[in-house]
Amino acid sequence: MTSFAHYPSLVGKSVFITGGASGIGASMVTHFAGQGARVGFVDIDDAAAHALIAATGGDLTYHYCDLREIEALQSAIAAFAGSGHIDVLVNNAGNDDRHDADAIDVAYWDERMNVNLRPQFFAAQAVRRGMAAAGGGSIVNLGSIVVQMGAADAPAYVAAKGAVYALTRALARQFGGDRIRVNCLVPGWIMTERQRRLWLDEAGKQRIRERQCLPEELVPEDVARMALFLAADDSRHCTGQSFIVDGGWV
Repeated sequence: MTSFAHYPSLVGKSVFITGGASGIGASMVTHFAGQGARVGFVDIDDAAAHALIAATGGDLTYHYCDLREIEALQSAIAAFAGSGHIDVLVNNAGNDDRHDADAIDVAYWDERMNVNLRPQFFAAQAVRRGMAAAGGGSIVNLGSIVVQMGAADAPAYVAAKGAVYALTRALARQFGGDRIRVNCLVPGWIMTERQRRLWLDEAGKQRIRERQCLPEELVPEDVARMALFLAADDSRHCTGQSFIVDGGWV
């Protein structure tokens, strides 16, 4: 049986995760809780959120939040922090729906940015002051290997995730004086329930065999364990970097 790392520096830490009800986000919620952290998360799927809370024993804080509403996101962060602060922010939420360049109008473009990019900045802004006062913290932004791939079937999503790389670099430089680390976690094709349902067919399985160096399918737990490392003191001098978990796809 494989054993994975336990991080003493995460015990008792306050961790806030966006999009935590399902997929990669849900795995992050359970992994951080398993490390002894105090975990809060936001999502728009109440049913999945409450099912996750029940499955983990109920010791989680959840707020319904549509991340396109920045004031709601800021309020959820403030409510979870309470009179204290947040030690770790994981900007996980996103939407990778496929779309064609010719079909994009201004409203759709803005909506993609409002889901995949804008909340990452404003969440980081909201936690910065508390992290700085506490002597530091860790922000983990979720990117995607679609940027390196130049994926043709979701140009607005690719653009947003490319901007996340640039944002990570800029925030790492600006926040570094407060000992706040900012890194980009870059998943490959992770086999969430949604990916299996919508896009994993026999042709997709063949692409995995052809593109990945490692033959196994990647699962949300693989990404969550990297998030633990980037949040823990073990990575205390890692900032402004991108950490790829893709089985060697790119």
